[in-house]
Amino acid sequence: MLRSLRNARRLLGIALILTWEYAPLRARRRPGQKLARALERLGPAFIKFGQALSTRSDLIGEQMAEDLGDLRDNLPPFPTAIARATVEAELGAPVEALFTEFSATPVAAASIAQVHRAVTKDGRAVAVKILRPRIEQAFARDLDLFFWIADIMERRLQGFHRLKPLEVVRTFKESVFFELDLRFEAAAANELAENIKRHDTGFRVPAVDWQLTSRRVLVTEWIDGLRMNDVDAIKASGLNVDAILAKAARSLFSQVFRDGFFHADLHPGNLFVDKNGDIVAVDFGIMGRLDWNSRLYIAEILRGFLNEDYRHVAEVHFTAGYVPPDKSIESFTQACMAVARPITDKPQNEISVARLLGQMFAIAAEFEMETQPQLLLLQKTMMVTEGVGRMLNPHLNMWELARPLIEDWASAHFGPMGKLKETAAQGADAVRKLPLMLRYMENALKSLGDPEGVKLHSLTIAEIHARRRFLTRQWLTLGWTALAVITLLALTALLR
Repeated sequence: MLRSLRNARRLLGIALILTWEYAPLRARRRPGQKLARALERLGPAFIKFGQALSTRSDLIGEQMAEDLGDLRDNLPPFPTAIARATVEAELGAPVEALFTEFSATPVAAASIAQVHRAVTKDGRAVAVKILRPRIEQAFARDLDLFFWIADIMERRLQGFHRLKPLEVVRTFKESVFFELDLRFEAAAANELAENIKRHDTGFRVPAVDWQLTSRRVLVTEWIDGLRMNDVDAIKASGLNVDAILAKAARSLFSQVFRDGFFHADLHPGNLFVDKNGDIVAVDFGIMGRLDWNSRLYIAEILRGFLNEDYRHVAEVHFTAGYVPPDKSIESFTQACMAVARPITDKPQNEISVARLLGQMFAIAAEFEMETQPQLLLLQKTMMVTEGVGRMLNPHLNMWELARPLIEDWASAHFGPMGKLKETAAQGADAVRKLPLMLRYMENALKSLGDPEGVKLHSLTIAEIHARRRFLTRQWLTLGWTALAVITLLALTALLR
């Protein structure tokens, strides 16, 4: 009862803010813009929830998703004295013992944390990111409210069950959990940096100082550069904006398709251009992952759309299991064409692949397509990246720059060689897991033979041991045979 009264009181305050923002006398804005404004006024958790909701165009529509995508979590900073106290409590030493300089005011303040510039004892310029005080308690309070509202919507309001409000809030809770522990952000930055370091040039990630990082403090290399959307300054510095756009397209392709791990918050405030013309990303609180099959399918879908082969697009949707097998592939092919032609018939520089995917998700209900959260996050990332690309050069389409990469990658992996690679990966995984499986079997047998364990006849135990030895030989034979066949097939394919 107390929880319901508390949440009802808070809900009344939210209703008053929404009523004010949606009042007829207010400025003429789209509903999504008004909602974004209201969420900004309601505070950090609501801003983050709006940002998360902006990835669900299948639920709220493409226009509202785009409007909520413009939410920026710039908030007034908290006192520097509290920031310094947090650093000292987390790192176990006075600020003066850790840094020779620590900025008196933050250089950026967002909904969850703020950033100060500092210089370490060994002379390195660093960015110190610090969580807001009591932010965990604030999010816990607001999450309780979100779950309360979602539960009411799902149980008592007809038509809302299909939108799965409780599932949406649970997903949001999981994403917030990672953002409220800066060690997870540090790990994400490190993983992305390792992926890029092996292959790419022209895109980099600030180095993490793990010795000065904890749950509520993150210290990374300081970045001196121009904001990605400051096109005039970039041109004035003599850098080539088309080359920068090509780097952005190549890097997004590599993160999504090659690595399956991508920066999912690439708005202009998180992207800088250094003096060499390289792109530097910051803020790794929101990251996306795609498994191998999802990468294959999305590459084939994009290739089909770019080549206007709508039957192929439909077939990939059915192969991936995105569309139930009892639906008509002819009808779905027609739907793909109906969605794509108004977009792909535009001049090349005006084509939006992100909008195309958004339109596809919009017809999901008609064909009972299952929601694919990882693809929705990718679509949102594409939308933001396209916006950045058009700022740099409105006459150049970044997807045309990435198109050869996507087509080559899809051809190499979706056909016979792709199946071979998948089979090889599965065979190697089975061989890798074999020792662990045998160890589990050994432990199980020991527990069976334990006087305090399950009582079995000695002949039964002997039979189990014999069976284990037989299975071990079978697994080893199967594993080595599979590896030999895979190696032979790979060599045959390479020699053709």
